[in-house]
Amino acid sequence: MSLESQAKRLGSVTGKLASKEGLMSLVEHLTELRRRVIYILIVLLLTLVGGMVIAKPTYQFLLNQPPANGMLVLHTFSFWDGIGIYMQIALVLAMVVTIPFIVFQLWLFVKPALHPHEQRSSVKYVPFALGMALLGLSFAYFVVFPLAFGFTRMVSRNLGLEETFGVVQYFDFLFSIIIPITLLFELPLLIMFLTAIRILNPIRLKKMRKLAYFTMSVVGVLITPPDFISDIIVIIPLIVLYEISVWMSGKVYKKQLESDAKWNEEFDGKQ
Repeated sequence: MSLESQAKRLGSVTGKLASKEGLMSLVEHLTELRRRVIYILIVLLLTLVGGMVIAKPTYQFLLNQPPANGMLVLHTFSFWDGIGIYMQIALVLAMVVTIPFIVFQLWLFVKPALHPHEQRSSVKYVPFALGMALLGLSFAYFVVFPLAFGFTRMVSRNLGLEETFGVVQYFDFLFSIIIPITLLFELPLLIMFLTAIRILNPIRLKKMRKLAYFTMSVVGVLITPPDFISDIIVIIPLIVLYEISVWMSGKVYKKQLESDAKWNEEFDGKQ
């Protein structure tokens, strides 16, 4: 879209907002943002309570799955270890459930600035946020974590070390892997959403490809054992996620261009 067309569109939209609803001041924007943040904190608190209810069965479930297989004995080295792990599990469960609500609140915050077709195209991403979070969580727990856990135990055995696992150390190790990967699996939806509200586009994403690949590689190396195979197993899916994000952004951007062209034709026809 040319600068002249953008100016026409902005002037038309601004006029409608000024005549119908009035322009929102900075204070009103900050008030609205605060309201959305309060809603998120309330939901996070409620889901945290729910997470505390199911924290114990979740703990038992995790220890009965590979790589622990119900045979791993965990120890505490502090009076607060049990409480700390209990709260960590509850918080992780709460965050998984809260992620879609955070996306929804973000959409509500930017909704007034969107045209009706942009609102419809962006709101459909909200339900998929939970699905992508669960997909990332599954990949991290059932693929990456067993590789990392097995590698560290192999090194300990090679050094002749006697293994004594602390409950805090075990779950810190687990969460340091699954949380970053789970969040990274939200990348395609985040990119699509930012494209839908015209903050990003595939052209910018392609220009950022080298930086994105480097970032993905650093993240993959940091959250996996220091061996080449584990790094590749994590880095490749992350890069694929980025390329999927670029492709999905392109689909959204193409529809935006078609919509803009149609809008320009209608606007010019009324002149």
